[in-house]
Amino acid sequence: MKFGYTKLQQDGAARRGKITTAHGEIDTPAFMPVGTAATVKGMLPEQVAETGAQILLGNTYHLMLRPTAERVAELGGLHTFMNWDKPILTDSGGYQVMSLSKLRKMTEEGVTFQSHVDGSQHALTPERSIEIQHLLDADITMSFDECTPFPATEEVAAESMRLSMRWAKRSREAFVERDGYGIFGIVQGSVYPKLREESAEALKEIGFDGYAIGGLAVGEGQELMFQTLETTIPHLPEDAPRYLMGVGKPPDLVGAVQRGVDMFDCVLPTRSGRTAQAFTRRGTINLMNARHAADPRPIDPDCSCYVCKNYSRAYINHLLKCQEMLGPMLITRHNLHYYQELMAGLRGAIEEGRLSEFAQKFETQYESGDIEEIKK
Repeated sequence: MKFGYTKLQQDGAARRGKITTAHGEIDTPAFMPVGTAATVKGMLPEQVAETGAQILLGNTYHLMLRPTAERVAELGGLHTFMNWDKPILTDSGGYQVMSLSKLRKMTEEGVTFQSHVDGSQHALTPERSIEIQHLLDADITMSFDECTPFPATEEVAAESMRLSMRWAKRSREAFVERDGYGIFGIVQGSVYPKLREESAEALKEIGFDGYAIGGLAVGEGQELMFQTLETTIPHLPEDAPRYLMGVGKPPDLVGAVQRGVDMFDCVLPTRSGRTAQAFTRRGTINLMNARHAADPRPIDPDCSCYVCKNYSRAYINHLLKCQEMLGPMLITRHNLHYYQELMAGLRGAIEEGRLSEFAQKFETQYESGDIEEIKK
């Protein structure tokens, strides 16, 4: 089975498509739940699949430290190890090296760093990152890059981006071609349009199966993120998937889809679930708040998920106050379903040529706020 992307429909800049991989197809636009350490926190893999998720994200940095990529390979690869038979994308580890590691040192060769887990010394190069992702058996491998910090001067952003492009070339050369597997390059350049264009052109010259947009959702704000997408996406190929890394909140997803993005990942739905934050069609709610203590309604009356069909806000509020682990688990399950339902709605709207109407209705409802009064 050849790895590939097929565009099925277009509405403005937005695309409805399908990605074919060794472990199945992915309908786009798609949201990937984050399974950093070979688990989506608080969820069984079967439950994640029930939300509608078709692909998960795993992480090179965390898995190379424990249990090690070699051990995962010995145990049959990441799909077998975590009991997930659908596609998996692995992040290259570059972002985590920069954000989590102690005493890191970056050179042209790669990065040496001290593990945040036990202080042990490690080296990560483009070649080693690709090797780890191969051992994990990732359907989609990400090239090794440096995530440019924000804010950054144009000079600093240019130097960082060009290093990432040299690493991208080495990553591509190290990738082992096989049916159903692909490698994505990552566009960098901070918020500077000329640098983003230069990066995109460099990646196209190398030749990748997909193109990610990195270095956003790092503090620049939604308006600047959207502006950067608008100046970057026109330089990306039409016949390859586009992946906006680390994004984001529901309004970010809708706006990015309107601008031509096909894939997303973010820890928000799971991390929010662990801090009592639930996503609804009327925005977010904090289920720890006292006003939910006697509320018999589900988290979102319009949601079709298992949690909303079976549990009340009052019960979840009780679980949270008793510090029962089931509370965060239920909110996480709902949040992941909400995200997948939003993506399904976006796909349907693109297919029917009504994305603008869908986006306008979404924005109006999302900003309207939760209905606090309980009807007797």
